[in-house]
Amino acid sequence: MNPLLHLGRTLDEVDPPRWPAPDADATRLVRTVHELRRAKLGDLRPGDLRVLVAQRVALHCTLPLAALLLLEEPLLDATFHPGDLLLTAAGAPDSAWALLPDLRTRLSAVIAALREADLAELPRGSTGELARFTGRCAPQD
Repeated sequence: MNPLLHLGRTLDEVDPPRWPAPDADATRLVRTVHELRRAKLGDLRPGDLRVLVAQRVALHCTLPLAALLLLEEPLLDATFHPGDLLLTAAGAPDSAWALLPDLRTRLSAVIAALREADLAELPRGSTGELARFTGRCAPQD
């Protein structure tokens, strides 16, 4: 499924079944994820995508949307720090990326083109995670 064709629809619509309302004692994260499933795909912000990808929610829809943002701005600060969405996306399961070989190749090329100074600003261990994603050897953090 191409999520760009469904930007006016919600995850509950394109990734059935619809989720029931969260329990009254649900955590803030659980309530947030449930709310995001009811938002239109086109309305999801980078931070929303970071949460959804990190929680492995509808990766066939959320991961391509995140990747398209990252192709334009790989060190996008979605919530916590520059590169947080990139690190979350790179940490998605290989099985999810296997469905998106072109996007993975394009994102790997963008990562490979990052300057060492930019990589040095990422949290410790990040270069190893990005190297794993791209299939390259990691420099020491």
